[in-house]
Amino acid sequence: MKQHLNKYAAVWLAVVVLLVTCGVRLCHWDLPEHLELITYDLRARAALRSPTEVATNLAFVSIDESSLTTVANSQELGFRAQFPWPRHIYGRLVNELAAEGVKGVAFDVLFGELHPDHDAPVMLPDGTLVESDDYFAQAMRRGSNSFIAATPDVVPPDLFLTNCLAPGDVSTEKDPDGILRQACAFHVIRHWHPLFQQLALEPDIGADLANAQIKPGKILLPQSNSTNLLTVPVDADNRFKFASFGVTPPPGTPDTATAFTEERLWHMGIVLAARELNLDLSRAQVDLPHGRITLPGRDGFERVIPVDANGYFYIDWRLATGDPQLGAMPVEYLLLQNRQREAGQTAGITNWAKDRLIVVGSSTVGNNLTDRGATPLERSALLVSTYWNVANAVITGHYIWRLPVAGELAIIILLGAATAMLNWRLRIITATLAVLFLILGYLALAFFVYIHWRLWLPVVFPLGGAMAMQHSTLAIYRVLFEEGEKRRVKSVFSKMVSPDVVNELLKAEKLSVDGARREITVLFADIRGFTTLTDQMQERVAEFVRENRLEGDRAEACFDESAKETLQTVNLYLATVAEAVKNNNGTLDKYIGDCVMAFWNAPVTNEQHALYCVRAAIAAQRAISELNQKRLLENPARELQNAERLAAGQPPLPLHSPLQLGTGINTGQMIVGLMGSDEHGFNFTVFGREVNLASRLEGVSGSGRIIISEVTLAHLLRTDPALAVTCVALPPEKVKGIREAVKIYEVPWRPAGATPAN
Repeated sequence: MKQHLNKYAAVWLAVVVLLVTCGVRLCHWDLPEHLELITYDLRARAALRSPTEVATNLAFVSIDESSLTTVANSQELGFRAQFPWPRHIYGRLVNELAAEGVKGVAFDVLFGELHPDHDAPVMLPDGTLVESDDYFAQAMRRGSNSFIAATPDVVPPDLFLTNCLAPGDVSTEKDPDGILRQACAFHVIRHWHPLFQQLALEPDIGADLANAQIKPGKILLPQSNSTNLLTVPVDADNRFKFASFGVTPPPGTPDTATAFTEERLWHMGIVLAARELNLDLSRAQVDLPHGRITLPGRDGFERVIPVDANGYFYIDWRLATGDPQLGAMPVEYLLLQNRQREAGQTAGITNWAKDRLIVVGSSTVGNNLTDRGATPLERSALLVSTYWNVANAVITGHYIWRLPVAGELAIIILLGAATAMLNWRLRIITATLAVLFLILGYLALAFFVYIHWRLWLPVVFPLGGAMAMQHSTLAIYRVLFEEGEKRRVKSVFSKMVSPDVVNELLKAEKLSVDGARREITVLFADIRGFTTLTDQMQERVAEFVRENRLEGDRAEACFDESAKETLQTVNLYLATVAEAVKNNNGTLDKYIGDCVMAFWNAPVTNEQHALYCVRAAIAAQRAISELNQKRLLENPARELQNAERLAAGQPPLPLHSPLQLGTGINTGQMIVGLMGSDEHGFNFTVFGREVNLASRLEGVSGSGRIIISEVTLAHLLRTDPALAVTCVALPPEKVKGIREAVKIYEVPWRPAGATPAN
């Protein structure tokens, strides 16, 4: 029962480890999540080394140090300018790309305000002069292919917004460890009514529109120059009255207006992909609670982006800067081609940008135009790469799918249960190796499914919690428990069986010694003549004491020495029998006076238990015979020693006399197990009717004989026919406790040619 309770304790321990692991996962602690993100980075870098499908028309037009030098000093471009460049330069770039047949061009450059005095007006081919900002706007309107950068905080002027194809969100939000892994599909931006914008511009008011609080029936505007909140009453549709601003509308016009309108500012990469796939972002179906954004296209085509509850998704980093699959061109090359095209020198012009989706961004060092940061691929990467990687994911339909929490918990429970099972069924060292292979296998699977399908299987909690912690906890428990079990087994069996059997017991995965019914072969071997020998020795000592008139301590010392000699003799013979039992993998049950009881097939299973028992009996008889011969050869030396002892007034030592062994063996169903208690000790023994029969057979065996039952003989016929045929049938014997006479057989044990006197 104690062992079963310990097994139940192990089960509960495994369950507790799983519950703790799942609980910690649900707590969203920073450290485990940070470690999980590190494993994601490793997978992203491994995936980069594997061939993957990418869009073939993505390209990067870079503004690098050579671009700045060329624009500042070259005579070939027809203009010179220092950074930051006037807007007409970007307009010329748009003109050239449009002439080459570009499908879309995205500017990773924020045009947050107009610069009317930034540079001299630009002369058009017809001689008209236009401002630099207007030139850029007109170029975007003619090309109808440009996307300009915006953020929730920085929205380009209406001049650019109304002439570009669409704005694209270029804001980046890095993880707490400073690495950019995610992108927000869209941000919601507000376009405030001009009266509210005027409040923001008023120096005395300084309304902070970015932090406006929309409340039922009112809009609260923080003021930059005080802690007060400016309150503007609105209705349920967020419409305000002009009167709230002291404005009287013209007769016949509404006296209310909407305070603001909201629109989605989509990520620049999504905007580019929508251009390629003809997706209608205005009809996007946003279902954040279920983690999906559906972008509809033509003829039922659509793209579904997996996102979290806040609209974020992980960027599939497939195209690093400099990737040969990504087209690249310095901006000055295109500006030079534009100059040649305007001059009619078209002979050397190439249409490199035809049908491409191009991102224009900076790769310079040391100015505020370039946005660098850490990504899973590089410690210092051009973050402009975010846009073409997001665009590639949407175009190809390849996203990173991170399992929901329920899926992670299922994996944790599954792997934790598998780890617990390995720990229960295997030895600790084997279980450790198995768990290690399971960890490596799952880790390889996590990398494999990410590289091929971008499925993000959790690693930290399944490996660290469900497997490593589970295995460590159960291994420690098993070490403590099994060490106790080993000590228990050794204490019970170390003197009962051979060391090999003890080791086999300690290796056993399942060891039940609490009671079982099993077929057992039991042996009783009694030393014949020992009682007579003991009586003779006592009489001789008593006679010596009388003849020498010894009294008190001297007499008691003689009797003690005789008892010691007697005990040494019986121990010698009993040890000889016990040695034969152990050498034949038997279990030494007990010594009953000068009788040895032993059995086979428990606690370790032995299918040839009857044969091993008979062999042990034969070995014991032969060992006793050899012992008798050896002791008889010692008698002459004892006679000389006795003469010296008598001369010294000491009692003589008894001469050795041969002792015989009577053996009874029976095979049958018996009850085997530990008898006793924790308080008073245990004995591993057998009992039952068949045990009693073996004892009775020992009683009829006489001296120097081995008597076996009919069942034991039947076993010998199956396992060692040659030995079985030598057995001699004896007349059935009537024994105490059994109604009918028992068929018995004698096993010859003397070597060929030996006489019974041996």
